[in-house]
Amino acid sequence: MHEAVTENVPVTKRDIYYQDVPLFKEQRIVDNIVDDIAASLKLERSDLNVRATSKGIFCGSTLNVCLSSGDVIHGNDSEASLIPVGEDVETFRVDEDLAWVLIIEKDAVFQTLCHLNASNHPLLPGKGLLITGKGYPDMATRHLVKTLCDSLPKTVPIMALVDGDPYGLDILSVYKYGSSRLRHENGKLAARRVKWMGLWSSELSRLGIDKDALIPISQHDEKKALSMLQRPQDVMPAKWRKELMYMLHSRRKAEIEILSGSVNSSTILASYPMLPPSTEGEAMQRKPLLHYLHVKLSQLVAFKHIMVRPEEQQL
Repeated sequence: MHEAVTENVPVTKRDIYYQDVPLFKEQRIVDNIVDDIAASLKLERSDLNVRATSKGIFCGSTLNVCLSSGDVIHGNDSEASLIPVGEDVETFRVDEDLAWVLIIEKDAVFQTLCHLNASNHPLLPGKGLLITGKGYPDMATRHLVKTLCDSLPKTVPIMALVDGDPYGLDILSVYKYGSSRLRHENGKLAARRVKWMGLWSSELSRLGIDKDALIPISQHDEKKALSMLQRPQDVMPAKWRKELMYMLHSRRKAEIEILSGSVNSSTILASYPMLPPSTEGEAMQRKPLLHYLHVKLSQLVAFKHIMVRPEEQQL
């Protein structure tokens, strides 16, 4: 890191690790050392010329990323684009007709929705933006989500779809409240506007998912849930606490993929009678995950009241 600062040559944590693998032994050792040094000096990692490695991706034609090099990453409704590290971003540009943002825990679910053109699907309420950090998010993904939370109109909901288990909820917590490991950077990265769309343990029976189809919680799940329940109320909303307790009581958890395997759209429709009959289309019947999104988005998106903005917003 000394050389990175004095020579002004950026490095990644991965670069540092491979400089002496026998010494460090594991990548997480390097991660912790770099974060501890930055926190002790009250600096950000970028001040030390240590750059994060990107892994997050987005899907949606409503977002363009202008890079400091002059290049532009144009979002696409059917293909994923890599979220660049913050140091390379000049500005994010969002179209005025963006109606919703959905953060997805898993890459596999993200790819499925991207393949279905969910960000511009006629059965969903308006144009959307899909984002995934592929599990626990990297800095670049959190930076994008934080920027959207700070800059988009309040009428544009920013939601998260995570597994109905303690680790899914913990990933949501990293987006919304920040991580304990990077506590000194949480002010710049915590995105408190993010709302939990699902998957909720308490809604599974209503969706016709049999308890036997769910995965039993492990000792690690139980330990994680009990640990999270000890968190203060300002970072553990009542709804989250209730769902964790329900999970511990039922001894079951659910992954997002169960919406594609153990539930059908007619069951979802019966669970939410407020939906108009027009949503019972054949396409929706074949894709229960898409139907689930329709239900939740229809409840959250103030589609008719989205503010009219200039041709494009610069974030």
